[in-house]
Amino acid sequence: MRIALIGYGKMGQTIERIAIQRGHTIALRISTANKHEMTPANLKEADVAIEFTRPEAAPDNVIQCLNAGIPTISGTTGWNEGLVHAEFKAIEKDTAFLQASNFSIGVNIFFEINKMLASLMDEQADYDVVVEETHHTQKKDAPSGTAITLAEQILENFNRKKHWSKHPTDNPEAFEVVSHRVENVPGTHNVKYSSPIDDIEIIHTAHNRDGFALGAVLAAEFVAGKSGVFTMKDVLGIGRK
Repeated sequence: MRIALIGYGKMGQTIERIAIQRGHTIALRISTANKHEMTPANLKEADVAIEFTRPEAAPDNVIQCLNAGIPTISGTTGWNEGLVHAEFKAIEKDTAFLQASNFSIGVNIFFEINKMLASLMDEQADYDVVVEETHHTQKKDAPSGTAITLAEQILENFNRKKHWSKHPTDNPEAFEVVSHRVENVPGTHNVKYSSPIDDIEIIHTAHNRDGFALGAVLAAEFVAGKSGVFTMKDVLGIGRK
């Protein structure tokens, strides 16, 4: 499989290493230094595009790839308002699109545990909930896309809560999502339910970027040659009987 890497920072370079280990080739590497090389002709040299850039750049990058008819994976977070347009563009161009707040296999299993735990805790009135995330200082969006996904899942399954907040809140219908930025931390997320007598806590800790990169390559392998809009649940077969 020939891959176009849109974004060639630390994550892009890790994806390259994992992809080559899995027998793939890199057809195109795009960074801020050579953005002019991101042309339809160059994109068409690839079987799939993997985009990891910045929220302000992602919408245009993804649309360019989809316009070229290239199945596209995006791991950039913080551009939710543009996702519907990208999904429609994939359908219009009869190609594939998959965006995920986190490509890690472990995190996607963690998502399913989070939903199940929120549902179990819904009737336990003595417990309150908080989400906490810690990432490296180079990560610009806060809360992380993964933390927002966790918070939205809690809202869907923990009916006593109606909102989440980036700031401390006394509103009984809201809960806090706390963000920390620390040097050299790939990513840690925890969800804690606390009562006067005990705590119940689930934690996912990434040791390095390899898990995110492997998941992105697995997603690229999955969408290559397909058309439609997909999620990591499709890639990992989660929920499939």
